[in-house]
Amino acid sequence: MKYSEKISNKLNELLVRNYDAEKGYLNAIDNVENKNLKMFFKRRASERSEFAKDLRTEILRYGEIPENNGSFKGTMHRNWTTLKATFSSNNEEAVLEEAIKGEKASLKEYDEILADSTLPPTIDSLLTKQKNAIQAAINTEKVHEELMS
Repeated sequence: MKYSEKISNKLNELLVRNYDAEKGYLNAIDNVENKNLKMFFKRRASERSEFAKDLRTEILRYGEIPENNGSFKGTMHRNWTTLKATFSSNNEEAVLEEAIKGEKASLKEYDEILADSTLPPTIDSLLTKQKNAIQAAINTEKVHEELMS
């Protein structure tokens, strides 16, 4: 496998993860009443859309084809979140818990890809920036979760 294809495959994994996260946040908006949480989820969805756009640009720059959709696993997670929220006595807390769980999984995937020392500096920088934003979102979500308890 040539280098550009290897890099693009890794970026496509993150691209799919970001599609899933964006859809998850948009789904979360429909499962909460709190206006602050709705706004928080809307900002996260917008952020993930921007991440996806940046990753698509990099993949194209390497002459490869970016993915267009999220994963089956992401769809299942969104359905689980909706189901859990429906049957939970504290709907908004359940949605937040699932959002944090999804973000932790994203962080793990970013960490795995960033551990590859063959990444070009520009991509390493982009992924580090995105990873740091996800970590900041997790920290913010934990604060929201504590406030709701």
